[in-house]
Amino acid sequence: MFFGWWTVLHAHETLLNVKNPGALQFLTHSYQCVWHLLPYPIQRHYFVLPIHPLNGTHTQSLSQLSQDFRALAVVLAGISSATLYYQFRDTGKEITWKDFVQRYLGRGMVERLEVVNKQYVRVILVPGAEADASYVWFNIGSVDTFERNLEAAHHELGLEPSHRAAVMYNSESDGSFMMSMIPTLLLIGFLLFTLRRGPMGGGAGGGRGGPFSMSESTAKMMKDNINTKFKDVAGCEEAKLEILEFVNFLKNPQQYLDLGAKIPKGAVLSGPPGTGKTLLAKATAGEANVPFITVNGSEFLEMFVGVGPARVRDMFAMARKNAPCILFIDEIDAVGRKRGGGNFGGQSEQENTLNQLLVEMDGFNTSTNVVVLAGTNRPDILDPALMRPGRFDRQIYIGPPDIKGRASIFKVHLRPIKLDPAMDKDGLARKMAAATPGFTGADIANVCNEAALIAARHLNPHVEGKHFEQAIDRVIGGLEKKTQVLQPNEKKTVAYHEAGHAIVGWFLQHADPLLKVSIIPRGKGLGYAQYLPKEQYLYTREQLFDRMCMMLGGRVAEHVFFGKITTGAQDDLKKVTQSAYAQIVQFGMSEKVGQVSFDLPRQGEMVMEKPYSEATAELIDQEVRDLVDSAYQRTMELIVDKRECVDMVRIRLLEKEVLDKADMLELLGPRPFEEKSTYEEFVEGTGSFEEDTSLPEGLKDWNQERGDLAAQTVTGNLLT
Repeated sequence: MFFGWWTVLHAHETLLNVKNPGALQFLTHSYQCVWHLLPYPIQRHYFVLPIHPLNGTHTQSLSQLSQDFRALAVVLAGISSATLYYQFRDTGKEITWKDFVQRYLGRGMVERLEVVNKQYVRVILVPGAEADASYVWFNIGSVDTFERNLEAAHHELGLEPSHRAAVMYNSESDGSFMMSMIPTLLLIGFLLFTLRRGPMGGGAGGGRGGPFSMSESTAKMMKDNINTKFKDVAGCEEAKLEILEFVNFLKNPQQYLDLGAKIPKGAVLSGPPGTGKTLLAKATAGEANVPFITVNGSEFLEMFVGVGPARVRDMFAMARKNAPCILFIDEIDAVGRKRGGGNFGGQSEQENTLNQLLVEMDGFNTSTNVVVLAGTNRPDILDPALMRPGRFDRQIYIGPPDIKGRASIFKVHLRPIKLDPAMDKDGLARKMAAATPGFTGADIANVCNEAALIAARHLNPHVEGKHFEQAIDRVIGGLEKKTQVLQPNEKKTVAYHEAGHAIVGWFLQHADPLLKVSIIPRGKGLGYAQYLPKEQYLYTREQLFDRMCMMLGGRVAEHVFFGKITTGAQDDLKKVTQSAYAQIVQFGMSEKVGQVSFDLPRQGEMVMEKPYSEATAELIDQEVRDLVDSAYQRTMELIVDKRECVDMVRIRLLEKEVLDKADMLELLGPRPFEEKSTYEEFVEGTGSFEEDTSLPEGLKDWNQERGDLAAQTVTGNLLT
């Protein structure tokens, strides 16, 4: 193998220097023959099989091979040479002491004796002596024993001292030490190779230095490869305006300094997942015309002590070097968590990193022109020192979009969708916005993508309105399971359960309007009733009570029509319980508990002690039980009173499996209460039909310097 590698390495250089076509053809053919003898991984990753250069192609030069592979090839060649030497060297012929005395010493065939390493004797024969090997050898127990036996043999054979063979003593290496060191050398070489090529080193896949480059920041400077623009961000115009102002701070600081204002040093973008925090930062990077540096909060935390603070220092040094610029730290809660909790013993690495971040941010002055943006889903766990003015001056909350914002987001995500030419894109966006209350930007993007996937699945040439409706059902309820087998009695129970929900919601004033009811299993549920919640932020006690009754409609219908209950109402009961405890504990809607509010524990959070006494806890439990019982009794009265309506809906459900609002109107007549269901009805009285996207006068040219604008104005006047 070693000679094959040597041939390949030198053939690579020779092929590029030979000018004679005949010789070049011969060398190329020889190179290919040797190349086919190499292992496949070496062929694939380190060598390219050359094609005949006379055909117009070229061979890969040896200079293009990595230096690491050259070093590895030299080491392997040395080990291979040593192994071959010790494997194929002449080892002579082993004999016994008796054979030595009778066949060699007694016949005068011995020229000299060499005692090697005090372990064996090499017998060097006189020239011309007939032997099966160049030399013979035999083992000895000890040197003293050998000398006594040799002296006795000389006396026994009657050899004079002048005719006796000379005895020499020497030490030689038999390769055992080298063979024992090979595993250690290979391990050390592998570790050095990993340090150079791994994330700690400076190889092709590593960092920018030697083994100590872990202290260098992993922040990335975003260049011109960002395709996201501000036109791709919708539904958060207020937050977008704040970001535009930050960019304008950097491009035109004199506009604010002339009035004595100081440029803010940073802002935290917070809000639920999927509302567009990171998307807004990407749009800023794609359109700010200033350097944009981005890093993830978890990249500061490593298993090695001191790496986090060192990376923070290096990151801010990079920001100062490229000022004016924007520095974006995504998921800052990974490094900015409150100090003092959960540290058993000394300082934690996360606290040291946070301390360094606080020092770097507070060390800025207004002349550095570096703005720090951060994104998080949990601003409540951030350290107060990080959130104070002077570090993060502004907290920008990006919540779920309202109906106007959702319409704007739908318009953005409908751009690449191939819609039916007969459909109005703006009208479709408004219709979908009215049908998706509570959806975030990520949910809306998922709906548009699912609609296109559904249309492609059925080989439709265009995406139609029904595909968007199916996509909304898919996002809300999960995957439809038409093949799930339900027994007839189970299907009948599900039909009564969903009919109970529909009837209670239809005849209660404060219940949400019904959109669809189905008994086709979807996701984890065996059926579902879909409602259209209002764009509402404040709820009265009566509205919450009607919602509780609507959620209990399925369980009550089972009890009325079957005289027994099933496990199908588990999710409904969970929601009813949460709503009841929220009314009593958080909203102060109980006369006995009073106008007090306590925080409820979050899901998965351990509660060490309650913020109220045991007597208050018993009173709260009793009030919750009374509230749920009263809602159950009211729902029972309504179901008994509308028993025939429940039967009609159940029969139609078993026939069609899915009922929409038109079917409910046909069965029950108009709903006795006024309701809103269209975009125009929802936005009526809000002041505008569309989302306000206008900019203040000072931000209309936010991404251009005032000097450039003045130059453009002068040039335009001269041309005129």
